[in-house]
Amino acid sequence: LQGLATIGMIATFIAYAQNFIQPLRQLANMYNAIQAALAGAERVFEVIDMPAEIDAASNSPLPVPVKGAVHFADVSFGYNPEQLIIKNMSLEAKAGQTIALVGPTGAGKTTIINLLTRFYEINSGSISIDGQDIRDISKDDLRQKLGIVLQDTFLFADTVMENIRYGRLNATDEECIEAAKLADADHFIQQMPHGYHTKLSERASNLSAGQRQLLSIARAILANPSVLILDEATSSVDTRTEARIQKSLLRLMQGRTSFVIAHRLSTIRDADNIIVIKDGEIVEQGTHQQLLDAKGFFHHLYMSQFKGLAI
Repeated sequence: LQGLATIGMIATFIAYAQNFIQPLRQLANMYNAIQAALAGAERVFEVIDMPAEIDAASNSPLPVPVKGAVHFADVSFGYNPEQLIIKNMSLEAKAGQTIALVGPTGAGKTTIINLLTRFYEINSGSISIDGQDIRDISKDDLRQKLGIVLQDTFLFADTVMENIRYGRLNATDEECIEAAKLADADHFIQQMPHGYHTKLSERASNLSAGQRQLLSIARAILANPSVLILDEATSSVDTRTEARIQKSLLRLMQGRTSFVIAHRLSTIRDADNIIVIKDGEIVEQGTHQQLLDAKGFFHHLYMSQFKGLAI
């Protein structure tokens, strides 16, 4: 091989070899990107191809005005009918009452809310609002009377005003601003670069968790629901922010039937009735003081949370 190739030829060969290999590397990277895109597209098309929600209700209207009295009568439910999550549950919320649902993770608290909103249909028993079975009410009409504030608030990449208006699409700017004031959100909105016309970033990453939650409360105030559902609404914020949000929530809950799911038992001391759920069944219910005096499962949960004991 001596003398058959010069240094220049070898350098040229290496350069050409790299140029030849580079497209293969790019093709391999493109394959990985395509696979990731296909996985995402599969999830998107799964939602797009979902059949329309069939509503077999007789479209009986709720009485006007809706008072918000809710009654569960011997309700049973399971995602798998052979394995019930909710078992013969009966509970009552009088109009305007605050009902707290507490219990360990997986007890069935969120499932109760999913049944009330008819995201799932019960296996047996009945759920009624103001004496009318919710299965006889169209899902659209039913859900228009319900307001939900979740732990994780989804906000759109749009202005603050339009995100609040999502609670009631035909609301005026003045009504949106009034709702924000009632939710104690006006003070931080006014400090934003363009106030209510400030555009939020993707998933509102330019707001704190507490600020996002206050906007969610403003939405609910604007919607003016007859029945309010709060699902861990203050669990992802610090103590100081929680106090501000709790003040706004109390203003929102006033005069409305409210269901509150909470792990922080300090937030439900003033509930009219605390329902303690374990393994899909009600094991205790009463006021905060009554349950503490009974020294049952709620007392155990309370002491574990505030005294640092293991459950």
